Amino acid sequence: MHVLITGAAGMIGRRLTERLTRDGALHGAAIDRLTLTDVVAAAAPSTAARVGVATCDLAAPGAAARIVADRPDVIFHVAGVVSGEAELDFDKGYRSNLDGLLALLQAIRSTGDGYHPRLVFTSSCAVYGGPYPDVIGDHFHLTPLTSYGTQKAVCELLLADHVRRGILDGAGLRLPAITVRPGAANKAASGFFSSIIREPLAGREAVLPVDDGVLHTHASPRAAVGFLIHAAGLSRHDLGDRVNLTMPGVCCTVAEQIAALRRIAGDKVSARIRREPDAMVMRIVDGWPHRFDAARALGLGFAAERSFDEIIRIHIDDDRGGSVG
Repeated sequence: MHVLITGAAGMIGRRLTERLTRDGALHGAAIDRLTLTDVVAAAAPSTAARVGVATCDLAAPGAAARIVADRPDVIFHVAGVVSGEAELDFDKGYRSNLDGLLALLQAIRSTGDGYHPRLVFTSSCAVYGGPYPDVIGDHFHLTPLTSYGTQKAVCELLLADHVRRGILDGAGLRLPAITVRPGAANKAASGFFSSIIREPLAGREAVLPVDDGVLHTHASPRAAVGFLIHAAGLSRHDLGDRVNLTMPGVCCTVAEQIAALRRIAGDKVSARIRREPDAMVMRIVDGWPHRFDAARALGLGFAAERSFDEIIRIHIDDDRGGSVG
């Protein structure tokens, strides 16, 4: 099996690469070739055989055609820029989040000769728009309130139409906030959900730009990789006509996140959070839905954590070697 990962240099792309390399197979089929692509060079695992790295912008003329020329069987499309960056730079957001997928779909269609890959796409719960009910199910209308959400919603429609036309099989996964993200902060508007846990555990101060009462749904990076891998094994029959669906997660307030941090790491660690309101972040976050009914995903076998304490412990185990700062 040949697996292609776009956005392989990003956090989820790296974790997915590590998991597939470790497993050596995907749903019972041996992975004999793995191709990693991103706008910056992705790191190839030193222990993995037959790993290719392609540094390119999918939206550039001919780039997508080159990376699908070898006809990968499964494509994990996790490339794109994050929410805050897409809102600050309109052109970059559309080029990275929409033009890249459109070029990939066109390249798949142009390959011909019965080429029919499976494509798993990372969407976002930002595709939804208010006014919101208390709980949002998969069939709630898509009226996004940000450029990022709009780009993801258009991509969902494109994916569904290509599946309907029989050009490929695929699934779009509306991810909750992926928490706790390791490493340096990025420009995602949701980044503070991770930083208020990651930075205090590392002995550093974290800035909280929103009110403690902000409610959101979270899943760990480990769970996000699990979502992608599980989706790659679902058939068109499993998904039916609605190939985009909302992933499960833990719904809690910022105050509940901080309480979980205090339970696990103590008062000294949780005291490293400083409140500093940010109007742009608050505006973006206020436009997001908060609580989801992921019954369909759960029924299809997707699984996430059951508590925010569990999410913090996964971060400590996976990114801090079990150490609490």
